[in-house]
Amino acid sequence: MKPLTVRISVKNLPPQYTCDGNNVSPALEVDGIEENGIASLALMMTDADAPGGGTFPHWLIWNMDVVSIVPENIPKDLTVSFPISAVQGKNAKGEIGYSGPCPPNGQAHRYEIKVYGLDTRLELAPGSEQEDLVKAMQGHVIQFGTTSVVYGR
Repeated sequence: MKPLTVRISVKNLPPQYTCDGNNVSPALEVDGIEENGIASLALMMTDADAPGGGTFPHWLIWNMDVVSIVPENIPKDLTVSFPISAVQGKNAKGEIGYSGPCPPNGQAHRYEIKVYGLDTRLELAPGSEQEDLVKAMQGHVIQFGTTSVVYGR
């Protein structure tokens, strides 16, 4: 499996991407996508320092167009058609789409962003939860990449 390279332009997340700012999703670069075999991308952003060790989802999105740049400010809708096509799930707050980091005051947390290159588009209902996405991706991951960012208050 050839790895994906996932990049975000900063290591420390600016407030505009958090609960202290506009709470918009950041742009991401995805390099190394195999030209043949990748039908869609999926992404999970989790708080690696939350109780439970990284199972606190801030963003679940799948059936994304195969793109080298995931644009900033993806709408918080079940299904998205612009600026990319995608389906979104529930974050840890029970809301749809991106929920920016909001660690306790005085703490900095590390947020992992995982991108999966899949050999299919997933038959997974909009609004599904993290466990459902993980199950649906089993046997379909052709490529994988990860990066992380830090945010503290």
